[in-house]
Amino acid sequence: MMNKLALLVVDVQNGLVSEGPYEKDEVISNIKKLQKACRDNSVEVIFVQHDEKEGGLLEPGKIGWQIYFDIKPEEGEKVFRKRFNSAFRETDLKEYLDSQGITQLIITGMQTEYCIDTTVKVAFEYGYELFIPEKTNTTFDSGNIKAKDLIELYNDRIFNWNFAEVVSIEKIIAMINER
Repeated sequence: MMNKLALLVVDVQNGLVSEGPYEKDEVISNIKKLQKACRDNSVEVIFVQHDEKEGGLLEPGKIGWQIYFDIKPEEGEKVFRKRFNSAFRETDLKEYLDSQGITQLIITGMQTEYCIDTTVKVAFEYGYELFIPEKTNTTFDSGNIKAKDLIELYNDRIFNWNFAEVVSIEKIIAMINER
């Protein structure tokens, strides 16, 4: 039986995008390409939306909390709300994925060293096969560490072949199109 694949778009919300993360335009463009390929090939697109406490950048109901307009869910697509770095903690995401027979995840979104990192590692622990397309996750400079360096560290040294396969956008789209 073929493994069932889904695209996970994590925390690409107005408040974070408006802060100007590293290579924002390219990352959004690549996520849009993935969404189109998935939707054209009946691969589910799933969103994760972070809820912050009152007064936070991602306070529920506020403009900043909304999923970024350029990649927003289409009717019927699932959105899981979370309060922690993990897309799985105190959400129904795992139960949903399992109920749908999904065994492979393409993980994209924000922020590489926080919610993407935790979600990747928890998904790995749950036994999902993970793919991270290049230039589909982003973050910000953190203290004296540049966003570019954080993304390279996580994608190339931490994620790749330890927890996930980091692949080119072209390779993952070809994989989606072969389904």
